[in-house]
Amino acid sequence: MKTRQAFNPYLPSWEYVPDAEPHIVDGRVYVYGSHDLFNGLNFCLGDYVCWSAPVDDLGNWTYHGCIYKREQDPAAPRIRLTNGLAAPDMVKGPDGRYYLYYFMGGTKMISVAVCDEPAGKYEFYGYVKYKDGTPIGKRGEPFQFDPGCLMDTDGRLYLYTGFAFGGNPILLDGSQPTKKGPMFFELDPSDMLTVISGDELKYIGVLTGEEAKGTAFESQPFGEASSMRKFNGKYYFIYSSLNSHNLCYAVSDYPDHGFEYGGVLVSCGDVGLPGVPDTAHARMCTGNTHGSLIEIEGKYYVFYHRHSNRKQSSRQACAEEIRFEDGKFYQAEMTSCGLNRGPLAGKGHYPSYIACNVYGINGTRFMSMFKYRKGSNPYLTQSGKDREEGEDQFVANFCEGCTVGYKYFDLRETKTLKINLVGHGNGCTVTVRTEENGKPIARIPVESTKEEKGFSGKLPDGLGEKKALYFSLEGKGSLKIVSFDLM
Repeated sequence: MKTRQAFNPYLPSWEYVPDAEPHIVDGRVYVYGSHDLFNGLNFCLGDYVCWSAPVDDLGNWTYHGCIYKREQDPAAPRIRLTNGLAAPDMVKGPDGRYYLYYFMGGTKMISVAVCDEPAGKYEFYGYVKYKDGTPIGKRGEPFQFDPGCLMDTDGRLYLYTGFAFGGNPILLDGSQPTKKGPMFFELDPSDMLTVISGDELKYIGVLTGEEAKGTAFESQPFGEASSMRKFNGKYYFIYSSLNSHNLCYAVSDYPDHGFEYGGVLVSCGDVGLPGVPDTAHARMCTGNTHGSLIEIEGKYYVFYHRHSNRKQSSRQACAEEIRFEDGKFYQAEMTSCGLNRGPLAGKGHYPSYIACNVYGINGTRFMSMFKYRKGSNPYLTQSGKDREEGEDQFVANFCEGCTVGYKYFDLRETKTLKINLVGHGNGCTVTVRTEENGKPIARIPVESTKEEKGFSGKLPDGLGEKKALYFSLEGKGSLKIVSFDLM
């Protein structure tokens, strides 16, 4: 039974778990992902942690702590900064144990850890290897990266890996990116490690680079982030395209060939939705994304991540309900209500960090590993240190001409909105809209305040059952949006 509303990001605001692979075990959704640090210098610098929630209460997440440390892998390089634990995937073996497949920078191999419980303390198990014992990645193959696994309904075990970005010499570490898309390996389920599909490399036909030109994959060629799911007898390969901000899919009747391009599942800037033709018009600063699909109690969800702190390596886990009809998925939009299975309540207290649209008067940008200048751009950040628990995240630099949007609320009985601010705002007005470029439904005068202070405005009656809220600032100011209250 549902006890809490679900927001995006669905984990606490101090947690940074991107690249999520969700799996259901005994009525709970477990999320396996990499682990960024707030304001980290690079991706994936933390050890693996695990969170889970009941399938009927997706706002009620439990922290299971660290499940695997980088140093447990015998091949762990001494330097962590460029050799973190990248996106993992989990599969349950025929022996009832849980196997975590992962890539660690500096090794060129796919490693495996094992545990008797889905979120217990995993132990190093071995490296995926050919029959002669050579680990995959050690024969000069294209770069092994971001393993995705599938234990099929007939008990056969499949592994998918690959990386097609050619301009990352630090990550590639002397290896070559794949020019033929993701690689495929069938593994022996008796030991969960040994390749039984042969020594010759196999590709599933999700195309990239030159091979994608003139095909349906040309607009969204394979980049990275392999994940495989099976729905209604068909195989759905999920991947991040070379456009990076798009999570896409391809579909086939077979696990190892015959894949056709399906479409975009989600963009971490809503690029591709009506009114958002390209990254110049993105509704959130873009960067890479990675995730997967899952069915939960008859509904389908896409898991992905967003970016914060004005750089690409402070990523947070998000999820959206996604339309699935006649075997086809349709692009989901970024929302604040994500896993909530409907709009958020029109009365209550909401933290500002659940914003799903954050952009300035000059739009947004594609994040790099270095912080961009604040300028006239609002952004998500926190004041505390990494893993300093407490809902500390907020929208900073709320200034003239910017927009901060929240979707969706049931506003049929909402009478008043109070926005809680800190900063410089003398002579400024917060405008409130239910449509991005619509007429204001409220204008709330604000003033400078050194401590958090609420400013209230009346809302029209009966705004609707599923409405967005967009905040903009008129006047010369720079404020921190801490939270807002609907009454």
